[in-house]
Amino acid sequence: MTDFEHVAVGVIIQKEKAHQGKILISKRLAHLHQGGKWEFPGGKIEPGENVLQALKRELFEELSIQIQQTRPLFCIPFSYPDKKVALHIWMVESFSGTAIGREGQEIQWVTPAALKKFEFPEANDFIVESLIEILNRE
Repeated sequence: MTDFEHVAVGVIIQKEKAHQGKILISKRLAHLHQGGKWEFPGGKIEPGENVLQALKRELFEELSIQIQQTRPLFCIPFSYPDKKVALHIWMVESFSGTAIGREGQEIQWVTPAALKKFEFPEANDFIVESLIEILNRE
């Protein structure tokens, strides 16, 4: 997957009472690839970083949160007409800080069942389906 852009993606589950069991999604800014669609927060893995390092950096930069507990779920390679991405999906089960859209992006806490009501990039369809299945088992 050398010609793929590698991206660290966090599925952030809220354990606090106010949003317990909800998942954080953010809306891509209009000028970005797949702009205006919803996504699970994260970003590109920079040279010299591993997936976890990139995920920690991106979630702090984008949301002002620090990961405390996380685990890898799966990796999804996906080809758009104009680019190829490899999405490295991690479940963030615990974090410190209050999530805010530090880059001007809208964020929302949503129930797993509500995920299907939002428009995600096509590469995220498998994440949404898998996530609902995983959370229903746990």
